Amino acid sequence: MANLSASYISFLLCFTTCINLISSHYLPENHVALFIFGDSLFDPGNNNYINTTADFRANFYPYGETFFKYPTGRFSDGRLIPDFIAQFAGLPIIPTYLQPGKRKFTDGVNFASGGAGALVESHQGYVVDLETQIKYFNKVEKSLRQELGDAGAKKLLSKAVYLISIGGNDYFTKNSSVSDEEFVSMVLGNLTVALKEIYKKGGRKFGFPNLLPLGCLPYIKAQSGGSCIEELTAIAKLHNAELPKTLVKLQNQLEGFKYAYYNLYQSLTERLNNPSKYGFKDATTACCGSGPYRGVYSCGGKRGIEVYELCDKPGDFFFFDSYHPSEKAYRQFAELLWAGNTDIVWPYNLKMLFQDNAFYCTDQFSISMP
Repeated sequence: MANLSASYISFLLCFTTCINLISSHYLPENHVALFIFGDSLFDPGNNNYINTTADFRANFYPYGETFFKYPTGRFSDGRLIPDFIAQFAGLPIIPTYLQPGKRKFTDGVNFASGGAGALVESHQGYVVDLETQIKYFNKVEKSLRQELGDAGAKKLLSKAVYLISIGGNDYFTKNSSVSDEEFVSMVLGNLTVALKEIYKKGGRKFGFPNLLPLGCLPYIKAQSGGSCIEELTAIAKLHNAELPKTLVKLQNQLEGFKYAYYNLYQSLTERLNNPSKYGFKDATTACCGSGPYRGVYSCGGKRGIEVYELCDKPGDFFFFDSYHPSEKAYRQFAELLWAGNTDIVWPYNLKMLFQDNAFYCTDQFSISMP
């Protein structure tokens, strides 16, 4: 009876705290922030502010030419997946974490770094690896607690969505003697550590694109004489087979853990195989670069090779540079991640996660708002 009484009191305290938050905080009740981690698929320009080389930057023309009309540091001609997700969710474009100046984090922030991996060793010294991105997130959590109070920060962080793209650079830079299976386990082990750290700070809702067919990018095909390198694609497939198992395990271990798993590999393969169906004239050659397939990573002329070719209409091309898709491709991916059905994104899509207004006061109790 005493235990029941203690549990009931605990519930009432949690409920009262939550109700007080609902009535008193200035943020709209349906406000959901967006926090972003990862690599160049998601980096909006964090690498502009670190000591690195032009290989890991895109803050020069013609990057950014389509939408922003100037180079922001995004590795494309325009917006990336997180930019479109923010738009669909009614949020402003989510800013870079490393941009100098006074910042507010109540809408979220983007920690992604071009070239980053889940392993610290991947492009070490040139990028912000996932472990460091999590350290930055911990600083943001402290800042939010100072601004909103402990309960207000917990509410914001538990209602937020966390978008993560990581792994490709680990496999591009693999020089370990361990088997592919062991290496994938290392990558997903580090990702798991990161997810548990976000969860510990209140995070409950996550979005993950899987890996694209790494061996079929223009950069790879330019080096191989025109064919895909199956070894690279094989390890991406292995990662994509193991990631869902990792997420199911976390879902079973962590109360309230929810996720959207987006099959980017399938989406990209469909467009490579049938570009005209999706509005592209070319899904083999990049818009910007040099050499075969414009697969030499020379776009912008700042990476050791000054001469490069640039197409007239980036929207006609699936790839903007030797590694990265065009804004048009990113928009299509974002639309599927946002509202696709379960044959492409599961068990939730991001729209469902943004509309899920449950937030967690403790590990034991959750309150769902209508």
